Amino acid sequence: MGYFFDEATRTLVSYGLLGYDKGQDMENYYSILGVSEGASVGDIKKAFRERAKHIHPDIAGSGAAEEMRKLLNAYEVLIDRERRSEYDRSYRRSKRKRDFDYGTFLRENAGDDAGCAKLVFFDLLHQKEDEAVSVWRKNGALEFRMEKYLDREDWMDCVFILAEELEKRGACYEAVMLLAQLVREERRRPYFRHFMNDVELFLKEIVRLRLKAGVDSETYLECLETLLDLGFSSQDEARWMRSMAETLIRMGDTGSAERIFREALRRDPGLPNTVQLRRKLNIKR
Repeated sequence: MGYFFDEATRTLVSYGLLGYDKGQDMENYYSILGVSEGASVGDIKKAFRERAKHIHPDIAGSGAAEEMRKLLNAYEVLIDRERRSEYDRSYRRSKRKRDFDYGTFLRENAGDDAGCAKLVFFDLLHQKEDEAVSVWRKNGALEFRMEKYLDREDWMDCVFILAEELEKRGACYEAVMLLAQLVREERRRPYFRHFMNDVELFLKEIVRLRLKAGVDSETYLECLETLLDLGFSSQDEARWMRSMAETLIRMGDTGSAERIFREALRRDPGLPNTVQLRRKLNIKR
């Protein structure tokens, strides 16, 4: 789907979701020694001696050297009051960060628009598409201005993924309007760049294959009018204007249909599939 998801990963890092993996967890010195966090100095010394007997390299072999190193490190820290106190503070911070569930945090604090926008994006990136769509709808759907609360790049990634999910659910009008926002913003300042060809193709396919069957005539015309403002090629615009003319004829507005169809022919004199329209509107070649 393009390089832009590398940018989406930046979002997860900023949220603390990818910047702290299990390999970076602090060692639990108490577990290494086999004592509780409230163990006394005497308990720690006794536990160290007992453990050292079993894993000393002279007894357990050279393969136990790393385990012995960890045991010594844990013992040296916990036997020293100041070092132990600092370790306890650091370990508690580490554990809180490791156990932190950003999704749960967002759900518990989704009382404002900013939190909801972040939750929509988070759920889309974590295969919780139904939840994301539901939150988006509850917050006004197309009226929910997520760009106010997300970084520009995150918003654009979010809108594209959301449009994909809406199209899958048959919500083609909403998908088209979201994709139109992306095209308009990309025209203003590029972000998707080469991937934008795929975005535009996706938009055109929805309009060509699925939109008309899923909306009424007025909504269909609204979508096509929106596309005409996005700076597509004259050939694309002519095809959409042809579709607008056909729709207007069905609605009984032949005057508007003729005007739009003539403009379509002006933009693309070689526009195909026009025989029936010409006959209905009495426009000769």
